[in-house]
Amino acid sequence: MANAPTKPTTPVKKESSSASGMFASLTIPICLAVAILIFVFILGDPSHFKGGDVEHGYPSDIFGTIHKGGVIVPLIMSFLLMVIVFSIERFVVISKASGAGSVDGFVRKIQALLNAGNIAGASAECDKQKGSVANVIKSALKKYGEMEAEPNLDVDQKTLAIQKDIEEATALEMPMLEQNLTIIATLVSIGTLTGLLGTVVGMIGAFSSLATAGVPNQVELSAHISEALINTAFGISTSAISIIMYNVFTSKIDKLTYAIDETGFSIVQTFAASHKNNR
Repeated sequence: MANAPTKPTTPVKKESSSASGMFASLTIPICLAVAILIFVFILGDPSHFKGGDVEHGYPSDIFGTIHKGGVIVPLIMSFLLMVIVFSIERFVVISKASGAGSVDGFVRKIQALLNAGNIAGASAECDKQKGSVANVIKSALKKYGEMEAEPNLDVDQKTLAIQKDIEEATALEMPMLEQNLTIIATLVSIGTLTGLLGTVVGMIGAFSSLATAGVPNQVELSAHISEALINTAFGISTSAISIIMYNVFTSKIDKLTYAIDETGFSIVQTFAASHKNNR
């Protein structure tokens, strides 16, 4: 009986995990392909260069300037696209996990119904709220009802069974919220390092032009320095956005986890108090 609530949810979680993994495996090459197309056909359009000379012409606007950043630009651009896409995907998933209404308001309603001894009403609120938090709480409330009808266990064993059910339901629901966050976290470092690589490549080109020319070619020198700075700017921007989004999503997940812990504690305490008073 104790494992009954988890059995129907396990295949769903495996299917969701597989879908999330497939989404990630498709998103990464697509973002790279889109970035390359943008770099070649939009940023590299002749209209962005004086005289229409993409190879040797001076950039006439910001698009041409970015294109002069070199071949590392589309790579960093793909990282930026990945951050945007995975952030949107995580936002949708976490919003669904939160449910139909405010999580704080839902927790307050459940606690009020528990204090009034209205377990059926609390379960009905879970059906209205939906989402991961509501699923965990509803599973705990179902176990609550099963333990009330269980004659062979004492109060401590029953409360322990409810706690275990909450932990099992949480273990099924919460990992889905953290999927693909590791990709965003990884892009924090990769963005900076790739931008640094572009900086080094640009500076190598600048010093190479100084070494091979009898008189410094100011146009070529400035082009290489521009390449270095563009890659630096892109890398830092990508890392900054990744850090912000990662912290936003981890904060939201922590809030949901706290809501589950708070409500689960209320359920256990209500059960323990009501049955100890009846002894």
